[in-house]
Amino acid sequence: MLVTNVRVFDPDSGLAEPANVLLNGAVITAVGSDVDGPDPVDGEGGLLIPGLIDCHAHVAFPRGEELPRSTRLFEAVSVLRSLLSRGITTVRDAWGADAGFKHALREGWITGPDLLVSLRQLSPTGGLGDWWDADTGRLDRLADPALPDAVFDGPDQARAAVRRMVRAGADWIKLGAGGSMAAFASGRDVRPTDDELRAVTDEARRCGRDVMAHAHSAVAASAAASAGARSIEHGVFLDEAAVVAMRDHGCWYVPTLAPIPSEHATAHRRSVALALEAGVPIAAGSDLAPRPHVDLLTELRLLASAGLGAAGALRAATSEAARLLRLPDRGRIAPGLRADLVLLRGADVDVTDLAGRIRAVWQSGRLVRA
Repeated sequence: MLVTNVRVFDPDSGLAEPANVLLNGAVITAVGSDVDGPDPVDGEGGLLIPGLIDCHAHVAFPRGEELPRSTRLFEAVSVLRSLLSRGITTVRDAWGADAGFKHALREGWITGPDLLVSLRQLSPTGGLGDWWDADTGRLDRLADPALPDAVFDGPDQARAAVRRMVRAGADWIKLGAGGSMAAFASGRDVRPTDDELRAVTDEARRCGRDVMAHAHSAVAASAAASAGARSIEHGVFLDEAAVVAMRDHGCWYVPTLAPIPSEHATAHRRSVALALEAGVPIAAGSDLAPRPHVDLLTELRLLASAGLGAAGALRAATSEAARLLRLPDRGRIAPGLRADLVLLRGADVDVTDLAGRIRAVWQSGRLVRA
């Protein structure tokens, strides 16, 4: 198949140049103004961008109300289908989806983005991931053998928790390097020790996995980055020392601006500015768990206005996201890469209304929205 009459966006340069794109099955085989081929699709002068990558989503997180466990799974089917139709072709799930979702997607039982799973968020006792109620004691709102116990105390238990996740099929290890926003605000922010952080990252490395670290505070982000986490998630209250630690340890920043309460927006945008100034690589993530869902298309608009600009926001959700996730086969439109593509109406490199501009989506060369 040949996609003609488009401007092809290069996320690394931020430019969009006229070209045709030839696909052979799931792979891009040629890109250029003189490329020809069979089954042409007229892009009508639109912008062709790589399939979008959400580096922090929760496609199967429980709702606040008490409902049977099956409702979480059924809702996820709809969520995954919707994400794919909106041009999101790869997702790193940050807590909630088990390895069975990946199997269902591979088998074609459900449709959705390629999925990388972390299963659950590792946490010390009292941290985010250790659900507890004053009346009943410890809770488990996920309560599923496919999502193993993630609570630990001490380096040895931290290593065992990593191994439980790997055994159950985790692609990434999610770690609560700090607590929730509410815990941080109230002075109850329980964090892992430095020895526990190093145990998690070292065991993950030994198992061939990377660590994504939830951290709102500068001290939690700095400690996790220094211990070897590959990405810091949220980072609402970063400071100069934290972004230097992230930069010096090759750590990505996934800000998730969309779900953070408005009263913290100024601090969060300052954190993004500090990271940009320090040269910390930024990848995009929506933190899809809060309802109503706010997905990656909204996050890109917020990233653009926070200082990345439209091209930088698209880079965060394409080539930079692919580098973070160690997925060299996607994130750009180039020969030999996967044919994950989104065709937008109009040639402007702009993220103001991506949802309204989507004309077609291809995943691995297969048309999934037209």
